[in-house]
Order: sequence, then structure tokens, then C-alpha cells
Amino acid sequence: MDFKFNDGGRGKYFAANGVRDCVTRAIAIAAQKDYKEVYDTLKDMFGYSPRNGVLKKDTKKAMEMFGGVWHPCMTIGTGCKVHLDANDLPKGRIVCNLSKHVVAVVDGVINDTYDPSRNGTRCVYGYWTFNN
Repeated sequence: MDFKFNDGGRGKYFAANGVRDCVTRAIAIAAQKDYKEVYDTLKDMFGYSPRNGVLKKDTKKAMEMFGGVWHPCMTIGTGCKVHLDANDLPKGRIVCNLSKHVVAVVDGVINDTYDPSRNGTRCVYGYWTFNN
């Protein structure tokens, strides 16, 4: 799967590395929103800085706030059916939910600050589609 370095626009506002802002980044990329707009909205919604991560229970609310529609890929006991691989995922602007990470994928290309695919073996628990 192809990879494109993309910080979602964070570099325009913050000079930071090693932050855990994957939810903010992924929303900015997939929903085609300004990073700071997403950051500020999440901070106001949840009462904490999304710089160091968004709680799992809040991630769904955040995705839906920006127009994401959830599509589950597995349930308890089914095993992994969908991998972070262009052949397993739909085209368009999506955010994949992985173990301890979310990542924007645009038309089969990973858009993130690193490649989390594990060479196409990383399991996708589900994904949000964004129709912008």
C-alpha cells in the first residue's frame, strides 16, 4: 500500500513531533478540514487537548461530528477480515480504526506521519467514510 507523509496541516500551527494527535490528523485529512479547526473543536467538545490522544469513547463522537459514517469490519470472535491494504478497503476518503491508532486513507494511499500498515498485515476493525 502506498504511503504519503501528511501531518494534516499540524505543521502550519504547531512545531511538534512525537505527539499522539492521530484522531485530529485523520479527521483533518479525510474530512478536508483545517487542522486547527478540528483541534479546537475537539478540545471544546471533550474538555482536554487532543494533542496527546483522544479517548476511545470520544473518537466515535469526534468522527461523527465531522461527518464520518462508521462501517464495522469485524466483531468479537470473527477474526481479522480486513487489513490495511488497498485491495481490502474502499476508494474515497476514509479513516481506519486500528489497534491504538486511526489513520486516514485517501483512494488507497495511507496519509499519516508514518506507515502503520505492517506491510498490509495490520487489521482494520472498521472505518469511517467521509463524503466531502
